[in-house]
Amino acid sequence: MRPSKIPLVTLILVLVFFYLPIGFLVVNSFNRARYASKWDGFSTRWYERLWERTDIVAALGNSVKIATAASILSMILGTAAAFALHRYKSRFQEAHRLLVTVPLVLPDILMGMSLLLLFVSFGMQLSLITITVAHVTFCLSYVALVVQARLQDFDFNAVEAARDLGATKIQAFLKVTLPLLAPGILAGGLLAFTLSIDDYVITYFVKGPGSDTLPTLVYSMIKKSKDLPVINALSSLMLVVTFAVVAVSQRLTRPTAV
Repeated sequence: MRPSKIPLVTLILVLVFFYLPIGFLVVNSFNRARYASKWDGFSTRWYERLWERTDIVAALGNSVKIATAASILSMILGTAAAFALHRYKSRFQEAHRLLVTVPLVLPDILMGMSLLLLFVSFGMQLSLITITVAHVTFCLSYVALVVQARLQDFDFNAVEAARDLGATKIQAFLKVTLPLLAPGILAGGLLAFTLSIDDYVITYFVKGPGSDTLPTLVYSMIKKSKDLPVINALSSLMLVVTFAVVAVSQRLTRPTAV
């Protein structure tokens, strides 16, 4: 009996559905025309125009700062949470596991409104700091899950062997545990960086005046900017960076022999 072609056709349709709009966006970033309805020749004018927009450069700088800080804090807190969930079993840890996983399924608009009310009730001025705190609240959940998956195949006998050879707990952690878990921690950090730099909904609620990030600025440009093709150029560059980050993250999460 001949194999069915339905799975192959389904795969092709899904790939076209996902990547055709992205390909259309990349092609139009090199379109000389201001509108995508017609092709007016190949040009890099919109990439050149992109670097002339100081507001975009400033927003990009804010996004990178926030994403970097959120990633570092998420790696620290997420790794600690993963260790606690893996090593200790109790009713308290079940509640802890629930609190870690809830941000993964909680609607962004609900998280944004809740965090806004929290910051206002504490009298905090909305700024890059409040955005960073908000991003950490959901990024650490992803880091915790990635590190926890890495811990499933972790051989703690190596740590015990280091202790038997005279290493202290801190030495065993820094010289044995941390290097072996580093790929998982870095992969979680890269994932957190990608999620942070791409977030719009939560950032919209907790940002203050003069603290625009790239997603919030792009949304405002779509509504009122005359340089709409600049967004195509910007999106194409972000697409390249995103694919690079995902590729590195997948490489780091490949199972390795311990």
